[in-house]
Amino acid sequence: MQKTRIYWFTQLIGWLTYFTVNFLFFYVPSVKDLLFHLLLVPSAILLTHAFRYFIIKKDWLQKAVPFQISLAIIASLVLSPIFISIQFFLNTLIFGVALKLSFISFLQPLINFWFVFFVWSVLYFSFHYIRNYRKAEIQQLKMQGSLKEAELNKLKSQLNPHFMFNAMNSIRALIDENPQKAKEAVTQLSNILRQTLTLEKNKLISFNDEMTLVKDYLALEKIRFEERLNYSLQVDETSVQYKIPPMLLQTLVENAIKHGISKLTDGGVVVITTKKTENKKLQIEISNTGNYNPEENPLSGYGLENTRNRLAFVFADDASFLIANENDMVKTQIVIPLL
Repeated sequence: MQKTRIYWFTQLIGWLTYFTVNFLFFYVPSVKDLLFHLLLVPSAILLTHAFRYFIIKKDWLQKAVPFQISLAIIASLVLSPIFISIQFFLNTLIFGVALKLSFISFLQPLINFWFVFFVWSVLYFSFHYIRNYRKAEIQQLKMQGSLKEAELNKLKSQLNPHFMFNAMNSIRALIDENPQKAKEAVTQLSNILRQTLTLEKNKLISFNDEMTLVKDYLALEKIRFEERLNYSLQVDETSVQYKIPPMLLQTLVENAIKHGISKLTDGGVVVITTKKTENKKLQIEISNTGNYNPEENPLSGYGLENTRNRLAFVFADDASFLIANENDMVKTQIVIPLL
């Protein structure tokens, strides 16, 4: 409804302005001249509205730009002589004198009105082109938002249910043995759950918040694995300046324990180190005892594909992700820019 009102308003104001300017600058003011120009306004509106009807009916708004330009040229050549004929008819009706048609008297208004109708067509097509472009852009943003939501929901589901059960069983065993430590473990588990439930609210979180989550996770897993799991955090103090996607590191640490430490009889170690690179990016390395075999552990199983996609979604080409075996350790490296 609003779009229709805008269309009719611009039609009326546009043509009224055009013929008012013509009347004031090119004619001697008189009642008949005023009536003549006033009648030209609905005539021009009727012609252009008929053209608009065919544009919509034939779905020409969805055609390519070169087609629309060609259509504007051809349509203007058709509308121009029709409008000139209407002009000659109104002139005879109002002034009572039939104008003599000659090549020159017909060619000059033909060129003038061809240009006027061509400008009208270009403006009409341009308006809808910009409008459709914005609609497509909004649709794309909505789609990206939906993909992000789906991605975060998928990430939530990646929080291993077995970890939750194992953590609760570990806490249960601690209640009688070490009540204070059991309380600390409950708090750590609560922090992890809270962070998981608030994922969709944040595209990025501070590195410190992410490391707090990782520390809570490692502390709970340490209760379960005991001597089989050792970990070391070597975090550069400049890391606090950076922001990362929520649960990015936690997922990689979980993979390191699930696919590395848990499969080894003697367990192993997880080492997290960070440092600022020469180009002011943050390099994060997660090393764990074990062996990475892409054939035995597909990217989807390791959650690595999800990590790659999230980094690309947030940082585009400014971030990098690598995983490789190095000296009986699996090293995962992430490099992110400062935002």
